[in-house]
Amino acid sequence: MVEAKTSSHLDVLTQKNLLIFTGALGLLSIGAMIIFGLNVLLILAVSYVTAYIVEHAFSKVRKRPINHGWFVTPMVFALLMPPTSPWWLVMIGSFFGVFFGKAVFGGFGKNVFNPAVVGILFLTISFPDKMLTEWLNPVTGMIGGSTPISTLYRSGFNYTVTDLLFGMVPGTAGETIRIAILLIGIVLIALKIVDWRIPLTYIGTVFAISLVFWLVDKNANANPVYALLVGNLLFGAFFLATDPVTAPIRPWGRVIYGVGLGIITIVIRMYAGFPEGVIFAIILMNATSGLIDNWKQPVEETQEEVEAWETTIKWFFLY
Repeated sequence: MVEAKTSSHLDVLTQKNLLIFTGALGLLSIGAMIIFGLNVLLILAVSYVTAYIVEHAFSKVRKRPINHGWFVTPMVFALLMPPTSPWWLVMIGSFFGVFFGKAVFGGFGKNVFNPAVVGILFLTISFPDKMLTEWLNPVTGMIGGSTPISTLYRSGFNYTVTDLLFGMVPGTAGETIRIAILLIGIVLIALKIVDWRIPLTYIGTVFAISLVFWLVDKNANANPVYALLVGNLLFGAFFLATDPVTAPIRPWGRVIYGVGLGIITIVIRMYAGFPEGVIFAIILMNATSGLIDNWKQPVEETQEEVEAWETTIKWFFLY
C-alpha cells in the first residue's frame, strides 16, 4: 500500500521548530548581508512579498488560512540566489517556486518538490547569464563569471580552506559562510529539527567518491576536502535535502536518499555542463522519495480493485 505522509511523519513541522529553522536561516542571512551588502536584504524583501502574495491568493481561492510554514520557502530561496540579483529576477523565481512548487500541489506539506529549489532551477535554466556568470567577489568587490565550484573541477582554483570556510569567496548569498552552516547544522541535528542521516550520508558520499577519484589521479581530480567546501553542498545538505515534506519517511530510506544525492551531485559536477549539481540532485531525488519509501512494500488491493479486475477478466473471456 502506498504510504502517505501523515501529520505523525511531519511532527518536525511544528510552529516552534519552523521558527527555530527560520531563525537559523536568519543568522545566515545576516552573515550574507555583512559579506555581500544590502542587496541581500532587497532579495529577501522581494522574495517574501512575492511569496506572500501567491500564498494569500491561494488561501482566498481555497478559503483556508495561510499555513504557518509559508515563511520558510522565501528565505531559503533568497539564500540560494546570487547576491547581486536584480529585484525582477527574484520576483520571477519566488513566484515560480511557490506557485508551481507548492501551491499547485495543494499547499504546505503536500508538495513533491522543494519549492525554493523549483524556483532556483527554473531561473538557472531560463536565465543562465544572470544565475551563472554574475558573481560578486567579497574581497575585491568585483563581479566575475567564476566561483570556487566552477574552477575546482576545471582550472584556475586558487582558494584556501580558510577562504571557503569564512565566506571570503564568490557564491550564492547563503552558501559561502560554511563554518556557520556546519555549526548551525549540528545544532539543528542536536535539537532533532533535522535528521542526521541525510546530511551525513550526502556529505559522506560526496567525500568518498571524491577521495577515490583523487587517489587514482591527484592531478586530474579535485581534492575531497575542497569538494565539500565549494558550491552549495553544505547548505543543501542541511537546509534543502532535510526538508521532511520532500524527503523519504523511513530511516533507511533517508540513507539511500543521501547516497543518491551524493552520486548525482558528483556526476553533474564532473561531467555535466553546469558547474554545480546540488540543485539538480535534490529535484531528482525528491521525485524518487515516494518510490524509496514504498520499495519492497506489499501492495494491498481494495475490494473495489479486485472486483474491477474480475469484471475485466470475465468480459475478456466472454466477449
